[in-house]
Amino acid sequence: MSDLARLERRLRQAVERYERVEARLASATDGAEIVRLGQEHAELKPLVDAISALNTQRAEVASLEAMVKDSGADREMAALAQDELDAAHERLPALERATMLLLAPKDRDENASAILEIRAGTGGEEAALFAGDLLRMYQRYAARRGWRFELEDVSETGIGGVKEAVASVTGNGVFGRLRFESGVHRVQRVPETEAGGRIHTSAATVAVLPQPSEVDVQIDDKDLRIDTMRASGAGGQHVNKTDSAVRITHIPSGIVVISQLKSQHQNRAQAMMMLRTKLYDAERERQASARAAERKGQIGSGDRSERIRTYNFPQGRVTDHRINLTVYNLPEVVDGALDPILDALAAEDQARRLAALEEEA
Repeated sequence: MSDLARLERRLRQAVERYERVEARLASATDGAEIVRLGQEHAELKPLVDAISALNTQRAEVASLEAMVKDSGADREMAALAQDELDAAHERLPALERATMLLLAPKDRDENASAILEIRAGTGGEEAALFAGDLLRMYQRYAARRGWRFELEDVSETGIGGVKEAVASVTGNGVFGRLRFESGVHRVQRVPETEAGGRIHTSAATVAVLPQPSEVDVQIDDKDLRIDTMRASGAGGQHVNKTDSAVRITHIPSGIVVISQLKSQHQNRAQAMMMLRTKLYDAERERQASARAAERKGQIGSGDRSERIRTYNFPQGRVTDHRINLTVYNLPEVVDGALDPILDALAAEDQARRLAALEEEA
């Protein structure tokens, strides 16, 4: 079977699967099954719509080819039909690429919301200041995208730095967009604490984890230890005197999460959401380790030990080392203008996925 025939077969299989899911969704009564089928239906629909548009365009090309062939001595009709045929041929490659891209393997959590974790790395107080800058950068980027950004936990230093911060970023496509941010971010600049004007190099780590639904992660109550305690940090008398913070320990894995909002009820809900996220991410990493060879060249693989980006303040540049991209608009980037960098990373990821699909075929 040729590569083209294999791809065409996969397109037919996708349409057939969509039709089966749609039929089952219409008759399903179990809540968990309805959620699962609804998610699969939503994931398949863009591909099925693209296949429909591609098939319509191919049918138009076939019709115009027949018209050109049958126009005979009518030169004017033949010329008009040929012009339309040329235009139709020009539209086909873009439709085929868009369809193949939707067919290519992609992260199942691309449309999920995410948990964002930022931690100061090497560099002492300057690393904490840089971590704070990254936190504000992502807050501004979320605002630009219309996403909801909620700070779940933060440990601050005395001069405005951040030792570590955990935030929930809610919206459509958050994880698919921010997953490229996981890794070590490096900064080169003269710190505010440096009297001699020397450039220091510091680092902070960023982790982006997809938020699962309750259907994805089932947690047994007997596996949990839940403690309440007084919240720390800014917040005045309420924080100091009320046992509102919630700490949940997942006994089998040893994972501990803490939420320090004002309401104990809200803290418990947020802590459970963070626990599900961490358990889900641990399972993703386990599965990823089993496919290490497949993921070797993957952008945003989750290897948080590698340096992915450098922010050089003296030269006003930002360099993403994964794709050798350098932009000279550092002030705009730290103000949340991340789209040019993320667009380039997404394009590289798309090219990789298309190459993987062609190899598969």
